[in-house]
Amino acid sequence: MVNADVSPRDAVVATYRLRDRRDKLEARAEGIAVGLTIGSWTDLPAARKSEVAKHCGRVEGIRVLEEGTNGEVVAEIDIAYPVANLNGTFASLLVTVFGKLSMDGEIRLERLYLPDALARQFPGPKFGVEGVRERLGAHGRPLVMSIFKACAGLTLDELVEAFGEQAEGGVDLVKDDEIFFTEAYATPEERVRAYAEKAREVAQRTGRQTAYAVNLTGPVHALRDRARRLADQGAGALLVNVVAYGYDVVADLARDPEVHVPILAHPAVSGALYGSPNYGIAADIVLGQLMRLAGADIGIFPSMYGSVTLGAEPTRRLVEHLRADAPHKPVLPAPSAGIYPGLVPRLYQDFGVDLVLNAGGGIHGHPGGARMGGRAFFDAIWAVEHGVPLEEAAKDRPALRQALEKWGVPS
Repeated sequence: MVNADVSPRDAVVATYRLRDRRDKLEARAEGIAVGLTIGSWTDLPAARKSEVAKHCGRVEGIRVLEEGTNGEVVAEIDIAYPVANLNGTFASLLVTVFGKLSMDGEIRLERLYLPDALARQFPGPKFGVEGVRERLGAHGRPLVMSIFKACAGLTLDELVEAFGEQAEGGVDLVKDDEIFFTEAYATPEERVRAYAEKAREVAQRTGRQTAYAVNLTGPVHALRDRARRLADQGAGALLVNVVAYGYDVVADLARDPEVHVPILAHPAVSGALYGSPNYGIAADIVLGQLMRLAGADIGIFPSMYGSVTLGAEPTRRLVEHLRADAPHKPVLPAPSAGIYPGLVPRLYQDFGVDLVLNAGGGIHGHPGGARMGGRAFFDAIWAVEHGVPLEEAAKDRPALRQALEKWGVPS
């Protein structure tokens, strides 16, 4: 071990899962601790060692998990990295704990502990659960969010018509598809203004106001100005492809008081980081812990129910990051992919009331169209809140009845 002065209170502690020979584990761990902090220890003269000691990593623990063959084992190694090495950016954090190490064979970052003093250097959510609820006027129930599908190639008038149909269903948010980048037919600014007007028109008839979560796109150097502009022009929230743009980009938006709308964190590209069980970074870190630190108010992640899924245990850890007692406000989880009205009781059971029901096909694929698709979710929410089985509630609720006829109720 090195740097006995470093403790978890002033260090980031990273836990890695790796495969190596049992007799090499201590040297491997020591190599990580030194290699990712000061580069070399044995080659330093004595005078320099005392100077750099506070910056050197420390091996906190080694645990063998599985015995292999030919002396190989699967093990976990805990390494403490001094906070003094970091500068309050995600770049410094990620490069320190997993930079060149990520290229060193079979190794995966499984857990990451940050002391509160360091966590406070990151912005965290500007609104959090209660702030989002207050802005959208949605209390005591899950929020309902519709994914705007089939956007590319439509004129602004066609887009407004499609937005209006979703708003007629009473959804709290209509979210852009994350793949909607083209501005050939309408810029994000034009969409925000037109949708805001349509939302006001629908609200006069229905009494329910629907917000628009616009996909924040463009070159990185222009994102902050565009985010401010979209917020001022009536965007209800900003959808950001966080992994593609970078956590530090999102953190800058979250810190900016002129970006006065919630941030929806989309998980696009994140599978490249967490997809392998033996390489990369665990999903709960990528989509939970880091998203909250960066400033996501709503965190989107693959649900446990669709074709693109996370398992139950990774999902539990992810949601724990979003809700844990921490220096930052809690985040609304938005499990996505494979969400339909018949799942609402299960979603309540698995996530509680503080969540976002985020549906694409589960709204647009409704036999009665997107308007009825949105209403079916509210019918299902009513049933759960009143302790009525969905099949019973559907008898006098056509939207829910048609949804159950198409998708059913999971057993």
